Amino acid sequence: MTTRVLIVEPDTDRLLALQQLLGDVAVVNGCVDFATGRSRLLRDHPDWLVTNIRLHAFNGLHLVYLASPPTRCIVYTDHREDRVLLGEAQRAGAFVESPQRLPLALVAYLNAEVPARDQRDLTVFDRRHVVRGGRRAADLSVLKS
Repeated sequence: MTTRVLIVEPDTDRLLALQQLLGDVAVVNGCVDFATGRSRLLRDHPDWLVTNIRLHAFNGLHLVYLASPPTRCIVYTDHREDRVLLGEAQRAGAFVESPQRLPLALVAYLNAEVPARDQRDLTVFDRRHVVRGGRRAADLSVLKS
């Protein structure tokens, strides 16, 4: 049976990129706003919901709450300050991904047997994205601040 995916993303360029990415492995529907996403979620009952946590006046957490099994959810955001919403989505059963990893992770989610819940700790700070400085001459400006 073909996997059905609903993507709710207000940025049309990102939405099209994600739809193209999954086009060969799933039946993909996409929308740019909460209202359309909600109606498609409740009408179609997709296997996967992929949503940005920020959907203007609403947020993707509302869609996660509306999704009922067997629909699995993946949420992401470009904003670090949305960690509380991401934590709520994770507690509601969604998987949390960074927008940078999302294109790589999506196909893996659809093709793998995933656990019932995302068990990663969102409070752990990922140091790989922070320049901490060192002893090289180029790092002196980091050390002075």
